[in-house]
Amino acid sequence: MSCGCSSHIRDGRDIVDHVKSKGKENLAPAVAHEINCECGETFTLETVIMNCPKCEMTYAVTPCSSSDINNIKVAGIKYA
Repeated sequence: MSCGCSSHIRDGRDIVDHVKSKGKENLAPAVAHEINCECGETFTLETVIMNCPKCEMTYAVTPCSSSDINNIKVAGIKYA
């Protein structure tokens, strides 16, 4: 992650906590990635923290690293 926040971010929950602490949870990602959820649903990531519309699994990415789909992490059901 290019913002330097990667030193304390270990997983999806850390990403959610960090992004929310900065008040950035409603920002759109640099790229509207298609997410293939573990439940089989496919949806478009419209904000940097978003729940799957079917199972409510939370997916998160920091705004500065949102251009790469590999940086999107799972945080758990209804974590955000």
